[in-house]
Amino acid sequence: MTFQELQPKVTEITLNTTQSRDEKLLSICQLLSDSISYYNWVGFYFANHQAKTLHLGPYVGAETDHTVIPFGKGICGQVAVSNENFVVPDVSAQDNYIACSFTVKSEIVVPLFVNGENIGQIDIDSHVIDPFTKEDEKFLEFVNKEIAKLY
Repeated sequence: MTFQELQPKVTEITLNTTQSRDEKLLSICQLLSDSISYYNWVGFYFANHQAKTLHLGPYVGAETDHTVIPFGKGICGQVAVSNENFVVPDVSAQDNYIACSFTVKSEIVVPLFVNGENIGQIDIDSHVIDPFTKEDEKFLEFVNKEIAKLY
């Protein structure tokens, strides 16, 4: 399924009045994981700005021990500080990478802004080296803009 075909499906999930916010986030994770072959782990982390930590939210994929990540640590922690997308074509080439699994080869993290504040991020791991394009970034920015409407 193309990103263009997925966009209305994401919007449909966010507008669903029978699901809680976390259920909607989980549904979006499932949709992306099921629809894009190289999206092997899809999840959200949310910021606690006072503690300067990220906390794991809804996700689909292999279980992770990384339920709390300090700002600045790993790819997710760096995005919490930089407020910018971070695409890692090959995780083995990254110094500040927190390994989740030996099967993870690449990662993309896109911050989630609500009223100009970075409240969290969508994090996607892939078992493929260098699969992420500018189109992935644009699509995930769209996803996060739709999710921001839930806050």
